[in-house]
Amino acid sequence: MAKQKFDQQLAALEDLRQSPASPSTTESLRKALANRNNFIVAKASKIAAELGLKELIPDLLAALDRFFTDPAKSDPQCWAKKALFQAFADLGHNQADVYLRGLKHIQMEPVWGGQQDTAAPVRGACALALVECRDVSDIALLGHLIEALADTDKTVRVEAARAIGRIDRPEAALLLRLRALVGDEEPEVLGACFSALLSIEGRAGIAFVSRFLEAKGDEGAEAALAIGLMRTPEAHHALKEKWEHERESEFAGVLLSAIALTRQPEAIDFLVDLIATDSSSTPAARAALDSAGLSPDQRAEVAAAVERKRKKV
Repeated sequence: MAKQKFDQQLAALEDLRQSPASPSTTESLRKALANRNNFIVAKASKIAAELGLKELIPDLLAALDRFFTDPAKSDPQCWAKKALFQAFADLGHNQADVYLRGLKHIQMEPVWGGQQDTAAPVRGACALALVECRDVSDIALLGHLIEALADTDKTVRVEAARAIGRIDRPEAALLLRLRALVGDEEPEVLGACFSALLSIEGRAGIAFVSRFLEAKGDEGAEAALAIGLMRTPEAHHALKEKWEHERESEFAGVLLSAIALTRQPEAIDFLVDLIATDSSSTPAARAALDSAGLSPDQRAEVAAAVERKRKKV
């Protein structure tokens, strides 16, 4: 009977998702947000956000308070809290105290062989949401995010780097430079730091990130990807210069892929030349262009350019 009632509640919520916003819809969601079941509340939170029902923010806040009481028991896996914090962000509830609460939350739950923290996604989401809060200064915000940048969980460190990248201040860039220099056992975290740094410094940051190309491997690949996604002539030049010294190494293919990602006309011409001359780099150049996300029309232009160049050779 309990499962049948639960299924009925979920079905009723799904019906609300398909309904236009109305007083009855709002009232039904308000009742669902008062439910003790964390999954029901999570689903109701998502629907409230999708429908843009800002009038339900007090109910969302009340639900959040409930699930911070004996959290491992009231909200296992943080289902409700994850959805609630996302709903706050989607509804534009930009009050820092709400997200600071989530940023500091650690929820240890029993797993086979010990315990596991299930609140990392909550901390990561709150790190990003904090950047939109205007009731906290940039310096204070960086003070909170620097702790998240040293979190034990990789996901939180990545999101903290992304959040810092949205703070357009030299202090934010310096913090990201320091984190990159200290290093991280997870290349993805370094990649997030590189991308965030370049989003703040732009072309001026290319020289710094290019230093990490020397590491090759996963770290070098993250640096190459971050530079390539800048999609500027300077990015292409930095990657091509490195490729000239690595053209016979395994890392050369990574550099060619990053060059293709710049989507600069001169980058495409360079890769077309490699293919047309049937050099030892032809397979890697083809693979780079295939992975660059070119449109069908661009692919056709590349194929035609290759044929024209081959006829001239």
